[in-house]
Amino acid sequence: MTRLFAHRGSSRRYPENTRASYLQAIADGADGIECDIHLTADHQLVCHHDAVLGRTERAKGEIRSMTLAQLRRIDMVSWKRGRWPFLRTRIPGKFGRVDQQLCTLAELVEIAANAGRPIELAIETKHQLGHDPRLEAAMTNQLEALGFDRATLSSGNVTVSFMSFEPAAVQHLSAEWGPERVCQLLENKRRGWEGDVLRGLGTTEDTRYAQQFTGGVANIEDGTAGIVGPGIKFVRAHEAEFLRWLETHTARIWTVDKPADAAYLEGLGVQEMTSNVPAEIRESLGR
Repeated sequence: MTRLFAHRGSSRRYPENTRASYLQAIADGADGIECDIHLTADHQLVCHHDAVLGRTERAKGEIRSMTLAQLRRIDMVSWKRGRWPFLRTRIPGKFGRVDQQLCTLAELVEIAANAGRPIELAIETKHQLGHDPRLEAAMTNQLEALGFDRATLSSGNVTVSFMSFEPAAVQHLSAEWGPERVCQLLENKRRGWEGDVLRGLGTTEDTRYAQQFTGGVANIEDGTAGIVGPGIKFVRAHEAEFLRWLETHTARIWTVDKPADAAYLEGLGVQEMTSNVPAEIRESLGR
């Protein structure tokens, strides 16, 4: 049966990567929660997608240049009402105050531990300009301090897996934790040459995206990553190549918000999907 991860929490319902979206994901019956982590100026791991503030808050600055205390003072939730006023999103009191919505990785683990059932955290390490190994090192230290076992990647009812678009980060994570629970994420920008790379022909384009894509494909092909993580558009555009990977890898597809896409992927035999609307996708699959 296909497992469902809540993408940045139940992020259609509540602002992404917030305490409210994570708690709602558990209430929605998600099998796991996908989150993104960054390292702050005071070496704290925080759950936030963008490296630079502004898209999901009325503030500016880079996360890596700010302390956790500074980030706590920023309103991380009101932007959603401002951008989509028809949703009229209100954070229920039981989901915490505004200044409690930004979560550290440790706080997300605590939320998952209190779920009362098994929960997997799919942790994506975010990198700006190439791989910064300090992020993965800090995450490893944090998880070990929280009691996660290296063999099972679990602590109590919580298990973890790891993801990144950055090939060097995937190689680092695979060497540290083993390839079975490491996911190589892939974008599909439709440059025209991606199919050549998938068929082993390579590309002459020398851009950050080309390097990231070709390195990611190499990590999948040589088994460095045990989980393949393309988007739904990639799968539809390169189904034959994807099905070849599916013979030897677990697949975790993002971001699956349409019932038709979920049914298509389940029909292919995809084991895992991430969705902004996990409750709706669960219902569409008859869960």
